[in-house]
Amino acid sequence: MKYAILALVACLAWAVSGATMPADTVGTQPSETKVSLITIYPGSEVYELYGHTELRVRTADSDMFYNYGLFDFTAPGFTARFIAGETDYLCGAIPPDLALSGYAGRKVVEQELALTPKEAAAIRDYLRNNALPANATYRYKFLSNNCATRPRDIIEMALGKRLHYSDAASRMTFRDMMSDYNANYAWEQFGIDLALGSGIDTVVTLRQEMFSPMKLMQHMGAATVDRDGVRVPLVTATRVLIDGDNKGLVKDPTPFFLTPLFFALLLLVVTLLITRRDVRRAKASRWFDVLLYTLYGLWGAVLFYLIFVSTHEATSPNYNGLWLHPFYLLIPLLMWFKRCRKFVHGLHRTIVLVLIFTLLAWPLLPQVANVAFFPLMLTPLVRSVGNLLIARKQARRGK
Repeated sequence: MKYAILALVACLAWAVSGATMPADTVGTQPSETKVSLITIYPGSEVYELYGHTELRVRTADSDMFYNYGLFDFTAPGFTARFIAGETDYLCGAIPPDLALSGYAGRKVVEQELALTPKEAAAIRDYLRNNALPANATYRYKFLSNNCATRPRDIIEMALGKRLHYSDAASRMTFRDMMSDYNANYAWEQFGIDLALGSGIDTVVTLRQEMFSPMKLMQHMGAATVDRDGVRVPLVTATRVLIDGDNKGLVKDPTPFFLTPLFFALLLLVVTLLITRRDVRRAKASRWFDVLLYTLYGLWGAVLFYLIFVSTHEATSPNYNGLWLHPFYLLIPLLMWFKRCRKFVHGLHRTIVLVLIFTLLAWPLLPQVANVAFFPLMLTPLVRSVGNLLIARKQARRGK
């Protein structure tokens, strides 16, 4: 990502007027064009956990890496549009010295493809045209239109029905695959499980698996191509451009006392202790209600924005909206007014009923929950039950 500006500058090297398919400008014959799939293994940062894919095109006079994982963070309104789901990424043509920099310790593998001169030229011309500033922008979708699926689609475009995938699909879901990559990153997986809905709990097809650069490399390595009635391997040569660990540069697992589950359990225990004390003395700790319901309400507002407003992929439908929603904010806003007391009590009853239903029904819902969600569901349930018990005691005392 940090090379976005450099990539944009590199794109300008290919700038020509118009948006038609460009002519061969390097003065070489099609037979001199070689196309390779480049796979960068996972890194330690969040945005590196799934690895990365590029296409390399070499001719007699040029050697370029085409990267579909770039974006212009200096564009006006970039942050607001990104949050709303308008994730516009770029295709950039980058020379090898820049393309391979910044990957120290991360394995980089090149798979040279068995293409005819015509097929290689088609990919070369397509990429050159796509990297032009007028054509470089595309709407990124992390499951269906990303740095790995774009190269796959381009290879399929050139080969057509001659390409055959030999591996079988793994029968995993998108969430299963993400969980594998995020195994040592508890908070990242928690965020995915919270923000992404039931759409990522469907079993993926073989082609859908290729949203992952590592899976793309695997399936392309096992693929074959029809050549005069004979199927030959798609990959003719495999080279390691930068050596590194086959598992990538992932960090050590998050210690339990720093995981979302630990903090969710801690919040539940604190809520139980405070609520128990409040029920005994028949007086609610308003400061705690303000903190708790405001926290849940704000995060619920973010989640509802993702579900109902943003155009991000797989954020809707999301059954987490049953237990995490902005309606919690009504309690800290209205509990200070005596005339709203009955309404607030009604809110607590509704919260209790919805949370009990959600907890009981979740095994039947088509969405997998993070284990930390269950203590987080129990926390407002306990607090709302406590508030109702306090209200009953106060009513009996005539307050």
